[in-house]
Amino acid sequence: MEVLGVDIGGSGIKGAPVDTVKGVMTTERFRIPTPQPSAPEAVAETVAEIARHFDWQGPIGCTFPAIIKNGVMWSAANVDDAWIGTDGRSLLAEKTGCPVNVLNDGDAAGIAEMRFGAGKGHDGVVMIFTLGTGIGSAIFVDGKLVPNTELGHVELQGKKAERRVADSARKRKELTWEKWANRVSDYLKHMEALFSPDLIILGGGVAKKHDRFFQFLETQADVVPARLLNDAGIVGAAIAASELSVK
Repeated sequence: MEVLGVDIGGSGIKGAPVDTVKGVMTTERFRIPTPQPSAPEAVAETVAEIARHFDWQGPIGCTFPAIIKNGVMWSAANVDDAWIGTDGRSLLAEKTGCPVNVLNDGDAAGIAEMRFGAGKGHDGVVMIFTLGTGIGSAIFVDGKLVPNTELGHVELQGKKAERRVADSARKRKELTWEKWANRVSDYLKHMEALFSPDLIILGGGVAKKHDRFFQFLETQADVVPARLLNDAGIVGAAIAASELSVK
């Protein structure tokens, strides 16, 4: 089955058709900068532009940086607060003219990694973190997702963790890879104290540069780079939408 996957982030909105059986994009992804301000109407129109780019008529799966229940956003991370309380699923369906499923961005990345990436075949507690503009998170227990964890917002040394640990913080503070890795280690140790994971997967765009900082990480659990890198959100969103459409 082919589904359009769209990954809505704080800095960019990107999408591509996905073969949900193989877990791969069938064309090059198309990316548009996230509108500023990132209000619902503007973001939804951008998603519609991506759908038009692919002349898309079928189901669409969208990630979003928020707690999402039944298509409604209960929070907003790195996007406009006007999203809180918005029925994002209905708005995006209206703008695109297509059936739409919406899920948390970290959950989408986790679904892709567990199905086709570094988490495939792993039982126990697996945690996935995407390090980008913010921090997306996902937890799987024996292959089952615990949705909407949003662990980038836990407090770490008096601040939201993503303000210290996201890749955007590394760039903003002009940190060396080793100094940034020390921050990542502090965060992962905190997560280990809370959840005792058996495996930690680090994703986002920075995963392709894992050879620059993995050697500095200190954790009890095994830590591996995501295999789908920055495409995990697109692939995971498409998978989630395909599973809903066939029920």
